[in-house]
Amino acid sequence: MTSLIDRLWYGGKRPLWPLYPLVWLYRAIAENRRRRAWQARDERIPVPVVVVGNITAGGTGKSPLTAALTALLQAHGWQPVVLSRGYGGKAERYPLLVTPETEPDEAGDEPVMLAAESGCPVVVDPDRKRGALWALEKKLGNVLLCDDGLQHYRLPRDVELAVFDGARGVGNGALIPVGPLREPLERLSSVDFVITNGGYLDAVEHDHQFTMSLAPSELRNLVTGETLPPERLQGQSVRAVAGIGNPGRFFDTLEGLGAKVRPHAFADHHRFTPDDLQSEAGEWLVMTAKDAVKCRKFAPDNTWVLAVKARLPQSFSEAFMASVNHCRQSLDSNETARTHHG
Repeated sequence: MTSLIDRLWYGGKRPLWPLYPLVWLYRAIAENRRRRAWQARDERIPVPVVVVGNITAGGTGKSPLTAALTALLQAHGWQPVVLSRGYGGKAERYPLLVTPETEPDEAGDEPVMLAAESGCPVVVDPDRKRGALWALEKKLGNVLLCDDGLQHYRLPRDVELAVFDGARGVGNGALIPVGPLREPLERLSSVDFVITNGGYLDAVEHDHQFTMSLAPSELRNLVTGETLPPERLQGQSVRAVAGIGNPGRFFDTLEGLGAKVRPHAFADHHRFTPDDLQSEAGEWLVMTAKDAVKCRKFAPDNTWVLAVKARLPQSFSEAFMASVNHCRQSLDSNETARTHHG
C-alpha cells in the first residue's frame, strides 16, 4: 500500500486527476469545518497551547518532535502535558490519563509511547478541548502540547508547528484524494514554525522553516530491557517490521546503520499478532518504539526496539521558547487586565 501511495501521491505527476471534483468537495468541507470551529471558539485556554501537526497525510515525525519539545520545555522549567486523540484506541471513558503501562488498545499506540518516552502526563480524548480543560482542572501541568491536532480547530492554540517529511515533501501538491495534502499550502502562512524532517523544502516558503533529523539513540531488548548502542546493528541480519506512516524511512535508517535488512511494512497503527513477529535463525527482530508498545506481551526474546530522538537546531529551540514565553506573558497580562476591570 505504501509503495502505491508513493506512486500516486508523491511522484511528480497526478495520475488521480479524474478525481478532482472530489478535491473541490473535500476543500469546501474542510474550509467550512474550519470556519465554523473558529467562529464557535470561546475564551482562550489559560495556559500556552502548542499544536504539532501536518498538512500532509502519512508519517512525518510528529511524535518524536513532540517528545523533543516536552524535553525542551522541561529543561526550561515548564510542566508540559501532552494531548492526543488516541487514534487506534477505545477507552470506556474520556478523558483518559495515560501511563507507560496503559494498554494501547485503550489509549492508542502513540500516547503510550509518548508517556514512556517523555515521562510527562499524557491525556487522551477525542475532544481535545475537553481533555485540555480536564488536564488543567487536575493541575497536571502549565503548558499543553497537542500531538497531531493541526486540523482540530475547536482547540484554541497559541503556537502551531507543521511537520513535513523532507524526502516526500508536499508530493504532487494536490489535495486529498488526488494528492497528499489535507489542507492547501496557503495554510502554512498561519503556522508559526515549519519543521522538515530530513532536509529543507524549497516548495515551502516560510520565514521560520527549520530542519530536524531523527538520530538513533539506542537499541533496547523488548523482553529483557538490555540496551545496546545502535552501532551493534553493523553486519547484523535483521527482520524489520514497521506499522508506521512512513516505514521506508525506518528501513533506510537500519540499512544506514549497516544492518542486513529483511523488511516487512504493515499499515499505520497495525495491530500486531505473534504471527507478525516471525524471524529466521540468527536474525534480530527490530521495530519502532511506537510498534513495540503493542507487542510487549508476546514479543520473542530476539526483539529489539530502535529508539530515535529528534535533533533540532539551537536557533529553533530559542525561537520556540521565545514564542511560548511570549504566550505566557500575554496570558498573564490579559488576566491582570481582566481582574483589574472586574
